Amino acid sequence: MTKVVIVGSGGREHALADVIGRDADVQVTPGNALIPNSVATSPLEIEADLYVIGPEAPLVAGMADQLRNQGKLVFGPGPDGAQLEGSKAWMKDLVMEAGVPTAQHGTFTDLIQAQSFLETMTAPYVIKTDGLAAGKGVLVTDSIDEALTAVEEYLSGIAFGGAGEKIVIEEGLIGPEISILAITDGKKAVALSPAQDFKRLHNNDHGPNTGGMGAYSPVPIATPTLVNDVLDNFIQPTINTLNERGIDYRGVLYAGLMLTSEGPKLLEYNVRFGDPEAQVVLPRFETSLTKLLIEAASGDIKAEPTFTSDAMVTVVCSTEGYPTTPKVGDPITGIEEATHTHGIENVYAAGLDLNQKEQPITAGGRVLAVTGRGNTIQIARKNAYIGADKIHWDGLHKRQDIAEGI
Repeated sequence: MTKVVIVGSGGREHALADVIGRDADVQVTPGNALIPNSVATSPLEIEADLYVIGPEAPLVAGMADQLRNQGKLVFGPGPDGAQLEGSKAWMKDLVMEAGVPTAQHGTFTDLIQAQSFLETMTAPYVIKTDGLAAGKGVLVTDSIDEALTAVEEYLSGIAFGGAGEKIVIEEGLIGPEISILAITDGKKAVALSPAQDFKRLHNNDHGPNTGGMGAYSPVPIATPTLVNDVLDNFIQPTINTLNERGIDYRGVLYAGLMLTSEGPKLLEYNVRFGDPEAQVVLPRFETSLTKLLIEAASGDIKAEPTFTSDAMVTVVCSTEGYPTTPKVGDPITGIEEATHTHGIENVYAAGLDLNQKEQPITAGGRVLAVTGRGNTIQIARKNAYIGADKIHWDGLHKRQDIAEGI
Protein backbone atom coordinates (compact mmCIF):
# COMPACT_ATOMS: atom_id res chain seq x y z
CA MET A 1 0.00 0.00 0.00
CA THR A 2 1.15 3.56 -0.75
CA LYS A 3 2.69 5.23 2.32
CA VAL A 4 1.98 8.95 2.80
CA VAL A 5 3.47 11.29 5.39
CA ILE A 6 1.40 14.39 6.23
CA VAL A 7 3.19 17.28 7.93
CA GLY A 8 1.20 19.38 10.41
CA SER A 9 -0.89 19.22 13.55
CA GLY A 10 -4.26 20.85 12.86
CA GLY A 11 -7.76 20.20 11.61
CA ARG A 12 -6.62 20.49 7.99
CA GLU A 13 -4.05 17.72 8.51
CA HIS A 14 -6.64 15.58 10.29
CA ALA A 15 -8.95 15.94 7.26
CA LEU A 16 -6.08 15.12 4.88
CA ALA A 17 -5.21 12.03 6.90
CA ASP A 18 -8.84 10.95 7.00
CA VAL A 19 -9.35 11.18 3.22
CA ILE A 20 -5.89 10.04 2.07
CA GLY A 21 -6.26 7.17 4.55
CA ARG A 22 -9.09 5.73 2.46
CA ASP A 23 -6.54 4.15 0.12
CA ALA A 24 -3.10 4.75 1.67
CA ASP A 25 -1.11 4.06 4.82
CA VAL A 26 -0.83 7.45 6.56
CA GLN A 27 1.46 8.91 9.20
CA VAL A 28 1.04 12.47 10.52
CA THR A 29 3.92 14.43 12.00
CA PRO A 30 3.74 15.85 14.58
CA GLY A 31 -0.05 15.47 14.49
CA ASN A 32 -1.92 15.75 17.77
CA ALA A 33 -3.44 13.60 20.47
CA LEU A 34 -6.60 12.78 18.49
CA ILE A 35 -5.22 12.39 14.95
CA PRO A 36 -4.63 8.67 14.33
CA ASN A 37 -1.08 7.56 13.50
CA SER A 38 0.54 10.76 14.79
CA VAL A 39 4.30 10.48 15.33
CA ALA A 40 6.89 12.84 16.77
CA THR A 41 9.52 11.83 14.18
CA SER A 42 10.71 14.50 11.74
CA PRO A 43 9.39 13.95 8.19
CA LEU A 44 13.01 14.13 7.05
CA GLU A 45 13.61 10.86 8.93
CA ILE A 46 10.57 8.88 7.67
CA GLU A 47 10.55 6.86 4.46
CA ALA A 48 7.36 7.23 2.41
CA ASP A 49 6.06 7.31 -1.16
CA LEU A 50 4.59 10.82 -0.84
CA TYR A 51 5.00 13.76 1.54
CA VAL A 52 2.13 16.26 1.89
CA ILE A 53 3.02 19.47 3.76
CA GLY A 54 -0.08 20.94 5.38
CA PRO A 55 0.68 24.37 6.94
CA GLU A 56 2.13 27.43 5.25
CA ALA A 57 5.02 28.04 7.69
CA PRO A 58 7.10 24.94 6.79
CA LEU A 59 6.40 25.58 3.09
CA VAL A 60 7.69 29.15 3.36
CA ALA A 61 10.68 27.84 5.36
CA GLY A 62 11.62 25.45 2.52
CA MET A 63 10.70 22.00 3.86
CA ALA A 64 9.38 20.82 0.46
CA ASP A 65 12.74 21.43 -1.20
CA GLN A 66 14.59 19.86 1.75
CA LEU A 67 12.65 16.67 1.13
CA ARG A 68 13.01 16.90 -2.67
CA ASN A 69 16.76 17.25 -2.23
CA GLN A 70 16.63 13.83 -0.52
CA GLY A 71 14.94 12.42 -3.63
CA LYS A 72 11.44 12.40 -2.09
CA LEU A 73 8.14 12.95 -3.91
CA VAL A 74 6.56 16.03 -2.32
CA PHE A 75 3.21 17.76 -2.66
CA GLY A 76 3.80 21.42 -1.81
CA PRO A 77 5.68 24.34 -3.35
CA GLY A 78 9.27 25.26 -2.61
CA PRO A 79 10.07 28.47 -0.71
CA ASP A 80 10.17 30.43 -3.98
CA GLY A 81 6.54 29.63 -4.89
CA ALA A 82 5.44 29.75 -1.24
CA GLN A 83 6.13 33.50 -1.32
CA LEU A 84 2.61 33.77 -2.75
CA GLU A 85 1.50 33.44 0.88
CA GLY A 86 4.72 34.31 2.65
CA SER A 87 4.78 37.85 1.23
CA LYS A 88 1.57 39.62 0.27
CA ALA A 89 3.59 42.33 -1.46
CA TRP A 90 5.39 39.72 -3.62
CA MET A 91 2.06 38.05 -4.39
CA LYS A 92 0.52 41.37 -5.48
CA ASP A 93 3.49 42.08 -7.73
CA LEU A 94 3.23 38.66 -9.38
CA VAL A 95 -0.53 38.75 -9.98
CA MET A 96 -0.31 42.24 -11.43
CA GLU A 97 2.34 40.90 -13.83
CA ALA A 98 0.04 37.95 -14.62
CA GLY A 99 -2.90 40.24 -15.37
CA VAL A 100 -5.06 38.71 -12.63
CA PRO A 101 -7.97 40.94 -11.50
CA THR A 102 -7.30 42.12 -7.95
CA ALA A 103 -7.88 45.06 -5.61
CA GLN A 104 -6.06 48.35 -6.06
CA HIS A 105 -3.31 48.53 -3.48
CA GLY A 106 -0.07 50.03 -2.23
CA THR A 107 2.88 48.48 -0.36
CA PHE A 108 4.60 50.39 2.45
CA THR A 109 7.35 50.27 5.05
CA ASP A 110 7.19 54.00 5.87
CA LEU A 111 4.50 55.13 8.32
CA ILE A 112 3.92 58.62 6.89
CA GLN A 113 3.62 57.34 3.31
CA ALA A 114 1.26 54.58 4.41
CA GLN A 115 -0.99 56.95 6.37
CA SER A 116 -1.05 59.44 3.49
CA PHE A 117 -2.08 56.68 1.05
CA LEU A 118 -4.73 55.41 3.45
CA GLU A 119 -6.31 58.83 3.68
CA THR A 120 -6.87 58.82 -0.10
CA MET A 121 -8.95 55.60 0.22
CA THR A 122 -12.62 55.19 1.06
CA ALA A 123 -14.15 52.70 3.52
CA PRO A 124 -13.95 49.80 4.01
CA TYR A 125 -10.20 49.99 4.67
CA VAL A 126 -8.09 46.84 4.32
CA ILE A 127 -4.70 46.55 6.05
CA LYS A 128 -2.58 43.39 5.64
CA THR A 129 0.72 42.27 7.11
CA ASP A 130 3.20 41.37 4.39
CA GLY A 131 4.38 38.25 6.20
CA LEU A 132 2.68 35.26 7.83
CA ALA A 133 0.38 35.99 10.75
CA ALA A 134 -1.50 32.68 11.17
CA GLY A 135 -4.55 33.95 9.31
CA LYS A 136 -4.94 36.97 11.59
CA GLY A 137 -2.90 39.63 9.81
CA VAL A 138 -5.80 41.29 8.00
CA LEU A 139 -7.87 44.20 9.30
CA VAL A 140 -11.06 45.23 7.51
CA THR A 141 -12.72 48.27 9.05
CA ASP A 142 -15.00 51.20 8.21
CA SER A 143 -13.18 53.37 10.78
CA ILE A 144 -10.34 55.52 9.42
CA ASP A 145 -9.05 55.99 13.00
CA GLU A 146 -8.88 52.22 13.57
CA ALA A 147 -7.14 51.79 10.21
CA LEU A 148 -4.57 54.49 10.97
CA THR A 149 -3.86 52.93 14.39
CA ALA A 150 -3.44 49.51 12.80
CA VAL A 151 -0.95 50.87 10.27
CA GLU A 152 1.13 52.31 13.11
CA GLU A 153 0.96 49.10 15.19
CA TYR A 154 1.77 46.86 12.21
CA LEU A 155 4.74 48.88 10.93
CA SER A 156 6.21 49.37 14.42
CA GLY A 157 6.19 45.61 15.01
CA ILE A 158 3.87 45.92 18.02
CA ALA A 159 1.07 43.89 16.40
CA PHE A 160 2.81 41.12 14.44
CA GLY A 161 6.55 41.56 14.91
CA GLY A 162 8.59 41.33 11.71
CA ALA A 163 5.60 39.99 9.73
CA GLY A 164 3.97 43.43 9.88
CA GLU A 165 6.95 45.70 9.23
CA LYS A 166 5.90 45.85 5.60
CA ILE A 167 2.18 46.22 4.88
CA VAL A 168 -0.22 46.16 1.98
CA ILE A 169 -3.13 48.63 1.98
CA GLU A 170 -5.97 47.66 -0.36
CA GLU A 171 -9.28 49.03 -1.53
CA GLY A 172 -12.14 47.27 0.24
CA LEU A 173 -13.99 45.00 -2.17
CA ILE A 174 -17.70 44.38 -1.73
CA GLY A 175 -19.53 41.13 -2.47
CA PRO A 176 -19.73 37.49 -1.43
CA GLU A 177 -16.40 35.77 -0.80
CA ILE A 178 -15.57 32.26 -2.02
CA SER A 179 -12.60 29.93 -1.86
CA ILE A 180 -11.51 27.91 -4.88
CA LEU A 181 -8.69 25.46 -4.27
CA ALA A 182 -6.82 24.21 -7.33
CA ILE A 183 -4.29 21.38 -7.53
CA THR A 184 -1.40 22.10 -9.90
CA ASP A 185 1.44 20.00 -11.27
CA GLY A 186 3.43 23.11 -12.19
CA LYS A 187 1.95 23.40 -15.69
CA LYS A 188 -1.80 22.94 -15.45
CA ALA A 189 -4.42 22.80 -12.72
CA VAL A 190 -7.69 21.17 -11.73
CA ALA A 191 -10.19 22.83 -9.42
CA LEU A 192 -11.71 21.27 -6.33
CA SER A 193 -15.30 21.87 -5.29
CA PRO A 194 -15.61 25.48 -4.03
CA ALA A 195 -16.12 26.39 -0.39
CA GLN A 196 -17.09 29.44 1.59
CA ASP A 197 -15.61 30.16 5.00
CA PHE A 198 -16.48 32.52 7.85
CA LYS A 199 -13.47 34.47 9.05
CA ARG A 200 -14.90 36.73 11.77
CA LEU A 201 -15.17 35.58 15.37
CA HIS A 202 -18.82 36.46 15.97
CA ASN A 203 -22.18 36.04 14.27
CA ASN A 204 -23.08 38.29 11.30
CA ASP A 205 -19.38 38.77 10.52
CA HIS A 206 -18.65 40.87 13.59
CA GLY A 207 -15.50 40.80 15.67
CA PRO A 208 -11.84 40.26 14.78
CA ASN A 209 -10.54 38.21 11.87
CA THR A 210 -9.58 34.67 12.83
CA GLY A 211 -8.15 31.70 10.99
CA GLY A 212 -11.77 30.74 10.20
CA MET A 213 -14.81 29.84 12.33
CA GLY A 214 -16.60 27.52 9.91
CA ALA A 215 -17.18 26.68 6.25
CA TYR A 216 -19.47 24.88 3.85
CA SER A 217 -19.25 23.17 0.46
CA PRO A 218 -20.60 23.16 -2.23
CA VAL A 219 -21.36 26.86 -2.79
CA PRO A 220 -24.51 27.46 -4.88
CA ILE A 221 -23.27 30.78 -6.32
CA ALA A 222 -19.98 29.19 -7.44
CA THR A 223 -21.26 27.78 -10.73
CA PRO A 224 -19.17 25.61 -13.08
CA THR A 225 -18.90 28.66 -15.35
CA LEU A 226 -17.43 30.71 -12.51
CA VAL A 227 -14.98 27.94 -11.58
CA ASN A 228 -13.79 27.67 -15.19
CA ASP A 229 -13.41 31.46 -15.34
CA VAL A 230 -11.20 31.34 -12.22
CA LEU A 231 -9.08 28.54 -13.69
CA ASP A 232 -8.66 30.39 -17.00
CA ASN A 233 -8.20 33.96 -15.77
CA PHE A 234 -6.68 33.58 -12.29
CA ILE A 235 -5.03 30.20 -11.68
CA GLN A 236 -3.51 29.46 -15.10
CA PRO A 237 -2.03 32.97 -15.66
CA THR A 238 -0.50 32.74 -12.17
CA ILE A 239 1.07 29.35 -12.96
CA ASN A 240 2.36 30.71 -16.29
CA THR A 241 3.95 33.73 -14.58
CA LEU A 242 5.52 31.52 -11.90
CA ASN A 243 7.02 29.45 -14.73
CA GLU A 244 8.35 32.59 -16.41
CA ARG A 245 10.10 33.40 -13.14
CA GLY A 246 11.64 29.93 -13.09
CA ILE A 247 9.37 28.60 -10.32
CA ASP A 248 8.04 25.02 -10.60
CA TYR A 249 4.98 25.15 -8.34
CA ARG A 250 3.48 21.75 -7.42
CA GLY A 251 0.82 21.88 -4.76
CA VAL A 252 -2.37 23.70 -3.83
CA LEU A 253 -3.08 27.14 -5.21
CA TYR A 254 -5.94 28.43 -3.08
CA ALA A 255 -7.66 31.52 -4.47
CA GLY A 256 -9.66 33.66 -2.07
CA LEU A 257 -12.03 35.64 -4.28
CA MET A 258 -14.55 38.44 -3.90
CA LEU A 259 -17.46 38.34 -6.35
CA THR A 260 -17.80 42.08 -6.99
CA SER A 261 -20.23 43.89 -9.26
CA GLU A 262 -17.33 44.12 -11.76
CA GLY A 263 -16.70 40.36 -11.64
CA PRO A 264 -14.43 38.15 -9.49
CA LYS A 265 -11.34 39.75 -7.96
CA LEU A 266 -8.51 38.05 -6.13
CA LEU A 267 -8.21 38.83 -2.43
CA GLU A 268 -5.28 36.51 -1.71
CA TYR A 269 -3.52 33.30 -2.60
CA ASN A 270 -2.74 30.64 -0.04
CA VAL A 271 -0.23 27.91 -0.81
CA ARG A 272 -1.92 25.09 1.14
CA PHE A 273 -5.33 23.57 1.73
CA GLY A 274 -7.53 26.02 3.60
CA ASP A 275 -8.47 25.46 7.21
CA PRO A 276 -11.45 25.04 7.75
CA GLU A 277 -12.14 24.65 4.00
CA ALA A 278 -10.28 21.33 3.94
CA GLN A 279 -12.74 19.94 6.49
CA VAL A 280 -15.67 20.42 4.07
CA VAL A 281 -14.03 19.98 0.64
CA LEU A 282 -11.80 16.94 1.17
CA PRO A 283 -14.44 14.62 2.70
CA ARG A 284 -16.57 15.19 -0.43
CA PHE A 285 -13.95 13.52 -2.68
CA GLU A 286 -15.37 10.57 -4.65
CA THR A 287 -12.16 9.92 -6.59
CA SER A 288 -8.78 9.19 -4.98
CA LEU A 289 -7.17 12.22 -3.37
CA THR A 290 -3.99 10.17 -2.95
CA LYS A 291 -3.73 9.50 -6.70
CA LEU A 292 -4.34 13.17 -7.55
CA LEU A 293 -1.65 14.41 -5.15
CA ILE A 294 0.89 11.85 -6.40
CA GLU A 295 0.24 12.94 -9.99
CA ALA A 296 0.60 16.63 -9.09
CA ALA A 297 3.82 16.01 -7.15
CA SER A 298 5.13 13.99 -10.13
CA GLY A 299 4.42 16.87 -12.53
CA ASP A 300 1.62 15.30 -14.60
CA ILE A 301 -1.99 15.45 -13.47
CA LYS A 302 -4.24 13.03 -15.37
CA ALA A 303 -7.03 12.51 -12.84
CA GLU A 304 -10.15 14.67 -12.84
CA PRO A 305 -11.49 14.90 -9.27
CA THR A 306 -15.19 14.30 -8.66
CA PHE A 307 -17.19 15.06 -5.54
CA THR A 308 -20.25 13.67 -3.83
CA SER A 309 -23.48 15.65 -4.17
CA ASP A 310 -23.76 15.62 -0.37
CA ALA A 311 -23.05 18.92 1.34
CA MET A 312 -20.63 19.43 4.24
CA VAL A 313 -20.76 22.14 6.91
CA THR A 314 -18.08 22.53 9.58
CA VAL A 315 -18.43 24.48 12.82
CA VAL A 316 -15.24 25.50 14.61
CA CYS A 317 -15.15 25.37 18.42
CA SER A 318 -12.63 27.86 19.82
CA THR A 319 -11.37 28.86 23.25
CA GLU A 320 -12.16 31.85 25.38
CA GLY A 321 -9.83 34.72 24.40
CA TYR A 322 -9.22 33.56 20.82
CA PRO A 323 -7.75 34.98 18.57
CA THR A 324 -5.58 37.24 20.74
CA THR A 325 -5.08 35.38 24.05
CA PRO A 326 -6.58 31.86 23.86
CA LYS A 327 -7.15 30.23 27.24
CA VAL A 328 -5.68 26.71 27.34
CA GLY A 329 -5.67 23.73 29.66
CA ASP A 330 -9.44 23.25 30.04
CA PRO A 331 -10.74 19.64 30.00
CA ILE A 332 -12.88 18.78 26.96
CA THR A 333 -15.87 16.44 27.05
CA GLY A 334 -18.18 15.07 24.38
CA ILE A 335 -15.79 14.48 21.49
CA GLU A 336 -16.52 10.76 21.28
CA GLU A 337 -20.27 11.31 21.55
CA ALA A 338 -20.19 14.00 18.85
CA THR A 339 -18.08 11.83 16.52
CA HIS A 340 -20.63 9.02 16.63
CA THR A 341 -23.69 11.25 16.21
CA HIS A 342 -25.81 10.54 13.13
CA GLY A 343 -24.93 12.89 10.28
CA ILE A 344 -21.45 13.77 11.58
CA GLU A 345 -18.69 13.18 9.02
CA ASN A 346 -15.96 13.65 11.62
CA VAL A 347 -14.72 15.83 14.46
CA TYR A 348 -11.39 17.18 13.28
CA ALA A 349 -8.88 17.91 16.03
CA ALA A 350 -6.57 20.93 16.07
CA GLY A 351 -5.56 22.85 19.21
CA LEU A 352 -5.76 20.15 21.85
CA ASP A 353 -3.54 17.89 23.94
CA LEU A 354 -3.91 15.25 26.69
CA ASN A 355 -3.46 15.91 30.41
CA GLN A 356 -1.82 13.52 32.88
CA LYS A 357 -5.08 11.56 33.10
CA GLU A 358 -5.05 11.12 29.29
CA GLN A 359 -8.09 13.43 28.99
CA PRO A 360 -8.24 15.89 26.08
CA ILE A 361 -7.62 19.51 27.04
CA THR A 362 -7.57 22.76 25.09
CA ALA A 363 -4.10 23.67 23.79
CA GLY A 364 -4.76 26.35 21.17
CA GLY A 365 -7.27 28.85 19.85
CA ARG A 366 -9.27 26.77 17.37
CA VAL A 367 -9.66 23.40 19.07
CA LEU A 368 -12.12 21.30 17.04
CA ALA A 369 -13.99 21.47 13.72
CA VAL A 370 -17.25 19.49 13.72
CA THR A 371 -18.25 18.56 10.16
CA GLY A 372 -21.83 17.57 9.40
CA ARG A 373 -22.99 15.84 6.23
CA GLY A 374 -26.38 16.02 4.53
CA ASN A 375 -28.04 15.92 1.14
CA THR A 376 -28.62 19.68 1.45
CA ILE A 377 -26.53 22.43 3.05
CA GLN A 378 -29.23 23.04 5.66
CA ILE A 379 -29.37 19.37 6.71
CA ALA A 380 -25.56 19.28 6.92
CA ARG A 381 -25.69 22.49 8.97
CA LYS A 382 -28.28 21.06 11.37
CA ASN A 383 -26.19 17.92 11.83
CA ALA A 384 -22.99 19.91 12.42
CA TYR A 385 -24.61 21.94 15.19
CA ILE A 386 -26.18 18.87 16.81
CA GLY A 387 -22.68 17.38 16.97
CA ALA A 388 -20.97 20.58 18.08
CA ASP A 389 -23.52 21.09 20.88
CA LYS A 390 -22.38 17.79 22.47
CA ILE A 391 -18.85 19.18 23.04
CA HIS A 392 -18.09 21.20 26.18
CA TRP A 393 -15.30 23.01 28.02
CA ASP A 394 -15.21 26.20 30.05
CA GLY A 395 -15.37 29.17 27.70
CA LEU A 396 -16.11 27.23 24.49
CA HIS A 397 -17.09 29.60 21.70
CA LYS A 398 -18.71 28.88 18.34
CA ARG A 399 -20.59 30.97 15.85
CA GLN A 400 -24.27 30.11 15.52
CA ASP A 401 -24.74 31.31 11.94
CA ILE A 402 -22.39 29.14 9.86
CA ALA A 403 -24.09 28.44 6.49
CA GLU A 404 -27.31 29.99 7.79
CA GLY A 405 -29.89 30.70 5.08
CA ILE A 406 -27.79 29.19 2.26
